[in-house]
Amino acid sequence: MKVIGVTGMPGSGKSAVSSVAESLGMKVVRMGDIIRDEARQRNEDPGKVAVQLREEYGKFVVAKRCVDIINKYKEDTSVVGDKSQLNKSELFLIEGIRSPWEVQIFRDNFPGFKVIAVHSKPETRFLRLKKRRRSDDSKKSEESRKRDQRELKFGIGEVIANSDYILVNEGSLKKLKNISRRIIKNEL
Repeated sequence: MKVIGVTGMPGSGKSAVSSVAESLGMKVVRMGDIIRDEARQRNEDPGKVAVQLREEYGKFVVAKRCVDIINKYKEDTSVVGDKSQLNKSELFLIEGIRSPWEVQIFRDNFPGFKVIAVHSKPETRFLRLKKRRRSDDSKKSEESRKRDQRELKFGIGEVIANSDYILVNEGSLKKLKNISRRIIKNEL
């Protein structure tokens, strides 16, 4: 099994890296989807739920849920045959790592786990978020700064700084996808 992670501040380009991974046959587990699903169940704001979950169940909760999803998927799709080659049911990308504790959970569960960080300037990210218009995206620059501060409190800055790869995403989407493709193929 091969598992790779991607991190970055909101609007940095993590989903573009994930789309490349999917095009290469990887399954993508989005940490944000876990938060958004829980927020819907609680009828609460996703940002608030991200903090609540960690307060209620510990800083590892979202990572542990991702590990469970991957292990369940692996069990459901186990393939009999040549184990000398990874098959596509054994390739995963985890999108949205926020803390060094999450990285540790993934490294403990998935040998050879690597992290790709995507970095963009705050102004660039804010413009992307306004364009994207996801329900939990900031509509005003002040909201965006507050969201960034919440993410930084989780420890995302340390995750980015200690990543195995850092991609600066200030150019074209095509360039980001080409670089991402080379990195992912290198790791597979």
